Amino acid sequence: MKFQAIKGVRDILPPESALWNRVEQAARAVFESFGFGEIRLPIFEQTELFARSIGAETDVVSKEMFTFRARVNPAGTEDDIETESWEREGVAFTDRLELLTLRPEATASVCRAYIEHGMQMLPGDVKLYYIGPMFRRERPQKGRYRQFYQIGAEVLGASDNPRIDADVLEMLMMFLERLQLSGAKLYLNSIGCKNCRPVYVEKLREALRKVNDKLGADSQRRIETNPLRVLDSKLPEEQEIIETLPRISEHLCAECRQHFADLLAQLALRGIAYELNWRLVRGLDYYMRTTFEITAPGLGSQDAICGGGRYDGLVELLGGPPTKGIGFAIGTDRLILSLQKAEASEAGSAFAKASADKLDVFLVWFGAAAYPAAAKLARRLRSEGLRVELPADEMKFKKSLSLADRLGARHAVIIGEDELAAGAYSVKKLADGTQQKLKEEELIAYLRRG
Repeated sequence: MKFQAIKGVRDILPPESALWNRVEQAARAVFESFGFGEIRLPIFEQTELFARSIGAETDVVSKEMFTFRARVNPAGTEDDIETESWEREGVAFTDRLELLTLRPEATASVCRAYIEHGMQMLPGDVKLYYIGPMFRRERPQKGRYRQFYQIGAEVLGASDNPRIDADVLEMLMMFLERLQLSGAKLYLNSIGCKNCRPVYVEKLREALRKVNDKLGADSQRRIETNPLRVLDSKLPEEQEIIETLPRISEHLCAECRQHFADLLAQLALRGIAYELNWRLVRGLDYYMRTTFEITAPGLGSQDAICGGGRYDGLVELLGGPPTKGIGFAIGTDRLILSLQKAEASEAGSAFAKASADKLDVFLVWFGAAAYPAAAKLARRLRSEGLRVELPADEMKFKKSLSLADRLGARHAVIIGEDELAAGAYSVKKLADGTQQKLKEEELIAYLRRG
C-alpha cells in the first residue's frame, strides 16, 4: 500500500521550509521588540470553548471544526458528554467521553490560558503571540488547507485605549515591512459595541429580508443566523444589493465613533496608511469596535493574509474577569505564497530570495588521513554559523564538485595530502571557479564575508 498525505494537508519541504523559518524568525524578532512573549497552546481544547467564543451559528463551529469524542479518566469533569463501557483482559472499565476539537483558531485558547493561569494579576497589559497549526474542515484550494498555519498576537488588559489598537497595527505593518512584502494594504472598520451593534444588526436583518428572494442560499440562511456575514459575500450577483444595505458607520454610538476617530488619528501620527472598508465585519461573534484586514498581491480574489480586531468581553464570556482585548491572526500559508509570487516577479522580495539558504561549504576530502581533519574543520565552521556538507564517503574530485554544485554550495574546501602538509586549505568559489589557499583563521574570515 502506498501512503499519501490526506487531502487538505501537505508536507512543507526544503528549501521552502527555509522561507517559513525566516518568516517565523522575523515575527519573533518584531513582536518581541514590542514587548510580546510567545505562548504555546494545546492542539485541541474542549469543544464548548470554541462554540461559546466563536459562536454556535458561525460557519466555523457549525460546519468546519474537527471534533471527536475522547476517553478521559473516571475522575473527569461533570461536563463530560457520555460514558462508554469496555473490557480489557477480562476486566470491565467505564470511561467518560469528552467532546474535543482540534483548534480552528487560537484567540479562544489564549483567553482560556489567560483565565486559567490568573494572568490578569500580571503587571500591565498581557502581550502574547503564537505560531502554529490550526484545523478547519474546509474545501481545500490554493493557499487554503485543512491543516493550516497562523502567526498571531493578542493584547489582554484593562484598557480599550485606541493607542493600543494603533500599537498592534504598527507592529503588524512593521513585520510585513521586515518581510519586504510590497503592495500590502491595511483595511479598517468599526463594528460598534454591545450597545449599538445589535441595533445595526437588526436594521441589517430587516433590509435583507426585503431582498431575500434575490440572494443566494448561504446569504438567505445567514439573514437569521449571522446577517453580518452577508456583507462578506463574494457572489457577483449580490454585490449591487449589498451596496444598498445600511452601513454600520451610520449607526455607531458616540463612544464608538470617538474611539474610531482617535484610532485614525493615531495611525496618522505613526504614518500608517489605511483604507476604510464598511463591509469589513469579521466572521466571528466576539469582535467589536476595531476590525481590520490586510491583503497582499499575487493571490487573486482571495487576497486576505491577515484579519483581526478588538474583542472586549470575550474573556468574561469564557468565565474570566472583565478584560479588554485586541489581536490578529496571519494566514502563514497565504503569506508565504504571496512572498513566493513576489520572488518569482522581476521586482521580487529580496527577503524571499535570501530565504532559500544555500550551502556555504562543501568539504572535498581525499585519503583516510584527510577525513579527521575535514570533520574537525566542519565542526569549527558550523560553530561559526556556516552551513557545511561533509560527505561520509570519499569521492573523486569531479564527482565531489558536481555534487557541491547541485547542492547549491557557494564554496568547495579541498583537503588532501598537499593541504595537510601545508597546513592550509584550498578554497574554490564555485560561482566563478577562482581558487586560493588559506589557513584556518583566514578561511573563516573569508567565508564570513560570503
